[in-house]
Amino acid sequence: MNNELLEALNILEEEKNISKDTLLEAIENSLVTACKNHFGKSENVRVHIDPQTCEFHVYQEKTVAEEVEDDCLEISLANAKMIDSIYEVGDVINIEVKSKEFGRIATQNAKNVILQKIREEERKVLFDEYYSKERDVVTGVIQRYIGKNVSINLGKVDAILTESEQIKGEVFKPTERIKLYILEVKSTSKGPKILVSRTHPELVKRLFESEVTEVREGIVEIKSIAREAGSRTKIAVYSNDPDVDPVGACVGMNGARVNAIVNELRGEKIDIINYCENSAILIQNALSPAKVISVIADDEEKTAKVVVPDYQLSLAIGKEGQNARLAARLTGFKIDIKSESQAREAGDFIDYENDYEDDYEEEYYEDGESYYDENGEYLQDDYRIDEDYEEFDKEITEEDIEESMEESGGDEYGE
Repeated sequence: MNNELLEALNILEEEKNISKDTLLEAIENSLVTACKNHFGKSENVRVHIDPQTCEFHVYQEKTVAEEVEDDCLEISLANAKMIDSIYEVGDVINIEVKSKEFGRIATQNAKNVILQKIREEERKVLFDEYYSKERDVVTGVIQRYIGKNVSINLGKVDAILTESEQIKGEVFKPTERIKLYILEVKSTSKGPKILVSRTHPELVKRLFESEVTEVREGIVEIKSIAREAGSRTKIAVYSNDPDVDPVGACVGMNGARVNAIVNELRGEKIDIINYCENSAILIQNALSPAKVISVIADDEEKTAKVVVPDYQLSLAIGKEGQNARLAARLTGFKIDIKSESQAREAGDFIDYENDYEDDYEEEYYEDGESYYDENGEYLQDDYRIDEDYEEFDKEITEEDIEESMEESGGDEYGE
């Protein structure tokens, strides 16, 4: 009997991941319960179980008395002397109780106590296992639709994918395997209740951690994510190693790494950009694939004014404003996008190129000397900067300019 019990406990420990000590404790409690049902009291019942052999003994502690008032708690002196002649009134004797003497009801109750403890421990083990996976990605098998929700088997327990956490338009088939992000694990009387998601931005991050070694090892960091599930995701990545290209590491050779994630998300587009501490550059990168002329960012107000070429305005804003919306979420800035023409009309656009030409022309007439050599090549700054400006203080005449033009063989810009 003891060998069979030991073997049963070992099997339960292996299959249910319930410790043998917990099961032995359940058996001990069941024997105490059986004694209470059989004798009516269990205050003086003691159970001793050998964890190595599973050999157990049940004892009742009885006090030796001249006159017995309670059979469960006391024993007469005559009966005590029959056990051992050394006992006297007031001594406490351990009287062994044979479990075979228990009635059917007491035995059934003891069995229920053991089964209840096993079920409780099984639920606890499952809860602890999946609670440790909260905020992580798991693989599940589609079972069936429950209304608009989906029941998914995670191996040892079922999870619920609610309608709000499903990607719009995504349809599942029974036995299909999908990746899921565990949102929350709750403990209930029927076992752990697990809520999962297919729309959470962290799902994309966890998928990159599983696919990209550099991300998993911390060489490449995912600084921020903006996602519209089922349509497009933007992620900003940064490399802690100057020799590692963060975007290239995430894309992989011939796009192998990012394509694996795109396939798992069923064609959802993923834009990977370089993260930069400079807010203006980060915003410029976030608006990719649109080209940007200028960005004026206010770090305190978290606002930015962006100017793009006229033909790039629709691309920068995106379909139904998606590109601009995701860029704003990714950077945390409120972004105002204008075309070049709109910016000129509003007076927000500075034409740096024309301003430079005006300054250049003004410097030319003030200095009275061409910034181009005789071959029409532009002279470097260090060539034309002179510490001694006295020679340029003289008044420049029209004859001097004409003479300079003849020497250079070109027009007044030396061309």
